[in-house]
Amino acid sequence: MSAEHDNHGQTPAAWTAVIIIMLGFLVGTLGVILDTRIVLWVGVGLIVVGAVVGKVMQMMGLGAQPKGDHHRSEATAAAGGTDA
Repeated sequence: MSAEHDNHGQTPAAWTAVIIIMLGFLVGTLGVILDTRIVLWVGVGLIVVGAVVGKVMQMMGLGAQPKGDHHRSEATAAAGGTDA
């Protein structure tokens, strides 16, 4: 097992995406139970929004770094004069 990714999805981007997607499933389920198509489609929309928000947050640096980027962030920190 690699120590490069030991966060197991414990990032703000992952948590936000999961919470929004779970809310979307809840709303969609209520739409099916209540037989209300608009509520169902609102739930589907929330699922899509959750995926997009998670990806945007990851691209903003709030998610796990790709495998090759940890060396770059260490080099950047070292160039800035901090001891990483």
